[in-house]
Amino acid sequence: MEQSRRAITRRTFMKNVTATVVMPYVVPASVLGGEQRPAPSNRLTMGLIGLGSMGMRHVKGYLQEDDCRIVAVCDVDAGRRRAAAAEIHKAYGKSDCAQYNDFRDLIHRDDIDTLCISVPDHWHSIPAIMGIRAGKDIYGEKPLALTISEGRAIVEAVHRYRRVWQTGSWQRSTTHFRFACELVRNQRIGKLQRVEVGIGGGYNPGGGQPTVTQIDPQLIMSVPEDLDYEMWLGPAPWAPYTEKRCHWNFRWILDHSGGQVTDWGAHHIDIAHWGMGCDDTGPVEVVGKGAFPKDGLWNTATDYNFKCTYANGLTMCVASNNHYPQGVRFIGDRGWVHVTRSGLEASPKRLLKEKIGPEEINLPRPAGDHRQGHRRDFLDCVKTRAQTISPAEAGHRSATVAHLGNIAMILGRKIRWNPKRQESVNDSAANRMLGRAMRSPWSV
Repeated sequence: MEQSRRAITRRTFMKNVTATVVMPYVVPASVLGGEQRPAPSNRLTMGLIGLGSMGMRHVKGYLQEDDCRIVAVCDVDAGRRRAAAAEIHKAYGKSDCAQYNDFRDLIHRDDIDTLCISVPDHWHSIPAIMGIRAGKDIYGEKPLALTISEGRAIVEAVHRYRRVWQTGSWQRSTTHFRFACELVRNQRIGKLQRVEVGIGGGYNPGGGQPTVTQIDPQLIMSVPEDLDYEMWLGPAPWAPYTEKRCHWNFRWILDHSGGQVTDWGAHHIDIAHWGMGCDDTGPVEVVGKGAFPKDGLWNTATDYNFKCTYANGLTMCVASNNHYPQGVRFIGDRGWVHVTRSGLEASPKRLLKEKIGPEEINLPRPAGDHRQGHRRDFLDCVKTRAQTISPAEAGHRSATVAHLGNIAMILGRKIRWNPKRQESVNDSAANRMLGRAMRSPWSV
């Protein structure tokens, strides 16, 4: 019997714990009378997939967490792998972080507890669902997925396998965004009547990113030696390599992303839904207009304005910030609140000094703030099996609004939406756009 007990390791227990567990099952070393720094056996192990600008921020962020140990990194760009590994080795004083080109090799390791996934949008769902099925808890970057269907598949996998999921919509972990939503939820501005969401426009020709007006031979380039371009494309349609497609620029191409509508939309629409109390639902109608380039490589909307109507009559208008100022404005019958990353404004101004009482609606608060608090919230929830501040369902519902906006603007007509069934009403063309074909052999 004693030998059998010893065979049940912490990692085995983690893989089999159910969602009903409410007490921590990774006990800090200090509780056991040990050193303040958690013992290796009490640390969560992590693998990071995707090491671009956001991925490297996560590397540096998770290196600050004493109860998390990064043991593996993966990227199809060998230069990025080496840079991430060097950062990790410098922090830990060891050179044992494994490097992978294929995320499947990382996911198949049974000594990894958690994943942080920061890949282009067309890759979000496949490693996420594979990781969930392998028993990993996941921090996944926003928007949740490239399509509504893929997002729904992630949500269903999270529920079926009882995994902890944190969507990278980190604005929920900031004090002033939370306070703005609490003011709205507690009717400090009266009855909410309208929400205006201003997000960034399309690709910016300035800032070193030239406008692409046509696909010509000058755009076709040799694939860099360090880049596995075939793996970078993955489930997306095949296309010749150009640096105007890969890494940061994938955002402006519909084969890989939804443009700023989904990129910034996944942040500000998420806050709008938080304040509206719509984390588990969505609009019933979406209609709007968008300007899409008629030719060229970059083809996501450069200007857009769409209106979402909810079952209770509430409207949310989402537009590029030449229509509405950046951020989220909640408008009630007794005032308004406007929140951005730079701060909070309100009318009347006395709202900024309001206190939310303990008996009122108090939204979740992570242990910390800003992006680091968002990561901390994920690690804490992995231990307690509690729901994160940005669960998969909330991330999916926020991204769904952005996807529906793109669909309505591309089709040029109103989309009637059933948020419960998550399908368009009597519109077969719109329903076909809820998902996209994946290039063989990839699927979810």
